[in-house]
Amino acid sequence: MDMHQRHFARRALCALLAFLAAEGTGRAAEGGPANAQDVIIFAAASLREACTELQRPFEEAHPGVHLRFNFAGSQELRTQLEQGAPADVFISADERQMDEAAKAGLVGGQVLLASNSPVVVVPRSNPGGLERFVDLPKVKRLVIGTKEVPIGHYTVLVLDKATAVLGGDFRARVEAKVVSRELNVKQVLAKVVLGEADAGIVYASDARSAGADVRVVPIPAEFNVVAHYPMATVRRAPHPEVASAYVQYLASPAAQAAFARFGFGPP
Repeated sequence: MDMHQRHFARRALCALLAFLAAEGTGRAAEGGPANAQDVIIFAAASLREACTELQRPFEEAHPGVHLRFNFAGSQELRTQLEQGAPADVFISADERQMDEAAKAGLVGGQVLLASNSPVVVVPRSNPGGLERFVDLPKVKRLVIGTKEVPIGHYTVLVLDKATAVLGGDFRARVEAKVVSRELNVKQVLAKVVLGEADAGIVYASDARSAGADVRVVPIPAEFNVVAHYPMATVRRAPHPEVASAYVQYLASPAAQAAFARFGFGPP
């Protein structure tokens, strides 16, 4: 390469570097990718609608912050944390998964976010003709959560309480009609909405989110349980200050009112 070519190459390189620097400055001034913080929220699948609605107000109050959600079964989220997946906040659909995460040193102090209650849902057409919880053993196709996922764990507790009153074989008769055990509550709901099951056990908030696509068969209070949703910042959170602010935001009266609209109970 002669002197003229080397000079041209240096000028071209300088021009490229100047362009990149200007581009980066312009993006930073606009609050674009150069300044953005992707704050990762691990949240139970049943929180999808509520957390999505509350995303924009939080981001508007924290310029440069973008919330990224990982919605899944709480047990799956805890496993991902144990395997080193990056996250800032963990919100579980039961205290059991959060306690396991705390024992492993993965999360900080817990704050209760909300409560929920299991219900039975059937397709809008109600092909199984289910009207009462006590008749659940009569349906042909029942979908529930796996025992590891919170809704599956709560389902077992409900069936055990019902068995103590309705007869020693009630749980066995119900479980004999199970055609699928799902890894999160949204998958249970989807099977019912699509008509792939005659009934399923989900949370009251999920039944509300489905609207007219399902009918609700209440679980009597004497058999039912209360689901508690704890939340905590992750100890190795990439953005600990924003994570803490998000937890405080979800505990605020405005956010709690939003959760109530989606069918959740108070903490």
